Amino acid sequence: MTNNLDTLATALYATADDLLKEHPDLAPWRPPVGIAPRLSDAELVTLATMQAIIGYTSEAKWLRHARAHLRHLFPYLPQQPGYNKRLRKAAGLMRSVNRILATTTSVWRDDVWVVDSTPVECGRSREDLAGWAEYGYCASHSRFFWGLRLHLVCTLQGLPIAFALTGAKADERETLLDLLAAECELLRERPRQTLISDKNYFGRGFERELSEHGVQLLRPARKGERERPGAALFKPLRQVIESINETFKGQLDLEQHRGRTPGGVIARVMQRILALTAAIWHNDATGQTVLRSLIAYDH
Repeated sequence: MTNNLDTLATALYATADDLLKEHPDLAPWRPPVGIAPRLSDAELVTLATMQAIIGYTSEAKWLRHARAHLRHLFPYLPQQPGYNKRLRKAAGLMRSVNRILATTTSVWRDDVWVVDSTPVECGRSREDLAGWAEYGYCASHSRFFWGLRLHLVCTLQGLPIAFALTGAKADERETLLDLLAAECELLRERPRQTLISDKNYFGRGFERELSEHGVQLLRPARKGERERPGAALFKPLRQVIESINETFKGQLDLEQHRGRTPGGVIARVMQRILALTAAIWHNDATGQTVLRSLIAYDH
């Protein structure tokens, strides 16, 4: 099977369209009587995913590019205000499509996960984000920032399993427990799961709760602690989550999301999560060696 952006877009559109035909309730709400949109919801999801993969952070520039080069895929393209409005309303649909793609990959049932959080700066956003965005500290870059944190649970191949956006000061351990509680079906299907984290995911009570969920936590020892089992494996495996974060920031432009309202930030982050999942899904289906590679799609 050909491995390029057009084939990815076609496969993604077909999957989203089939999902909406089977579950029309997943589509964004609109009045039962009115003008039907000329750009379908499946096309919207595909267009948004392609935008994130190719790396257009400006919606206006992206639509100009699409009009010039993607008319064979999208006969009708909206103006930027309409695209922006529909994109914000489609965050839930993108999340549903993301889960469908993820569950059909060969790595969905991997028994090893990695977990971490990464800053999502919102320094140029309007006051609409006040109360959600906060000042936080990024230890890996030794700097403070204003914004949110994206918490990610991924497979070793980089497939996002669960994720959450929180304020910058949110406790990583509490967020992880909340994620596992909200996504309880993830662990119900797995008798035992190994989770690799950094040293910030600590605490006897925290590890006991994970164990009750059937999760074995592997992390480096904190200062003053005894050496923990599997310590020799942590350094190379910890680089996996760092490289996943770098994919989001270096290739999918997570830090240039341009969201200025809660709905705008959520939609743009969801765009990037779906873009990574779609690339892994298509690479898996086409038999590629490196599932997290975007090289075939980002130009």
